[in-house]
Amino acid sequence: MFDHISIGVADLARSKSFYDAALAPLGYRLLRGRETSLGYGRTHISLWLRATDRPVPADPKSGLHFCFTAPNVRSVGEFYSAALANGGQDNGAPGQRFEYAPDYYAAYVFDPDGYRLEAYAVDEEAENPRSLHLDD
Repeated sequence: MFDHISIGVADLARSKSFYDAALAPLGYRLLRGRETSLGYGRTHISLWLRATDRPVPADPKSGLHFCFTAPNVRSVGEFYSAALANGGQDNGAPGQRFEYAPDYYAAYVFDPDGYRLEAYAVDEEAENPRSLHLDD
């Protein structure tokens, strides 16, 4: 649906350190760096970070969050650990999310600007996996 998303960050150097570390286990990397912006992705830029003095206010109840696909369950845990070690804050440790589906494995963090991030993988070892349906 989306080609890319751009978000504003208050401190580009701080965000670079965070996103370089947190996204590496998921297979994303910095593809383009400029003085006022950074572009991350696997093969093309999917996420732009733009330096701004007015990032979107972080409101945990706003519903706004960004979910990154992870290659496997292990990488979800690595994302979480790297995020916390590089200025992120916990918003949900790695684990099964049965409320979504038996094979939904995810971790949640806040980035240094307060954006809510998720890393998600299908747990190949889950019993009775099913696809996600909005009607469920």
